[in-house]
Amino acid sequence: MKKFYRSKSNIKLAGICGGLGEYFDTDPLLWRLLLIILFFTPIPIFLIYIITTLLTSAKTEN
Repeated sequence: MKKFYRSKSNIKLAGICGGLGEYFDTDPLLWRLLLIILFFTPIPIFLIYIITTLLTSAKTEN
C-alpha cells in the first residue's frame, strides 16, 4: 500500500505538490498549477496546504 509523504527531492515550498506527484505518478507541475488556480477560489486552499504540511511527514531516503 502506498503512503503519502512530502517530497524531499522535488520541493518548492514544503514538498506537498512534489509528494502528490510521486504518489499519483504525475508531474508535480500539474499539482502546482492546480494549487495556484484554487488559490483564487473561495476555498481556503492556503490553509489546507499548511494543515497538510503539518500533518504529513517528509519521506526518508533509503
